Amino acid sequence: MNSKLPPKPDFKSIETAAFESADRRTMLLALIGNLSFSWSNNESMFIYVLMLLLDTDEVSAAIVFSTLNTTRARLDLIQRLALIRISQTEVRQELDDLIDRFSAATRLRNEFNHAMFMLNEQGDITHTQSLRIVERRGRFKFGETRKVDKARIDEMSAAIRSLRDLNRDLWDFLPRLQASVPARGGS
Repeated sequence: MNSKLPPKPDFKSIETAAFESADRRTMLLALIGNLSFSWSNNESMFIYVLMLLLDTDEVSAAIVFSTLNTTRARLDLIQRLALIRISQTEVRQELDDLIDRFSAATRLRNEFNHAMFMLNEQGDITHTQSLRIVERRGRFKFGETRKVDKARIDEMSAAIRSLRDLNRDLWDFLPRLQASVPARGGS
């Protein structure tokens, strides 16, 4: 019987050689951690957006936010509420732009948080492989493989800077949003 399994790695030689590549691996894992940390801080900012759109308190907004299972569902809810609660087109457009920037970072964050990492014989992380099944022309393929090179590391660094800027922009946006959402009477 022909085995369809990949060859078992030589763990002992990889672990021995990995000591030499530890700095690069640590840097890459730190970038992944910073990407995840920055993304998470921005996602939580949308609780305040939801709080203002629902004209409720922070805890209630957090309950609604966390009850929805996906980031996409949370952002969809915010965008739908914005349509009925924000009368100023420019404020609604600014919110849409902030969501678009966050969504772009979400793709990269998901890519690294939901991937397998491939190592070479020296223990370097050389590629990521998406855990998503891709169908092309009726054929199924196990996820996209992407090289972890300088360009990819630069992309991660740029995304982290972008998320830092987004966080500041979200904080600056909240007072404008609050001023544009009419308070409900009788609460």
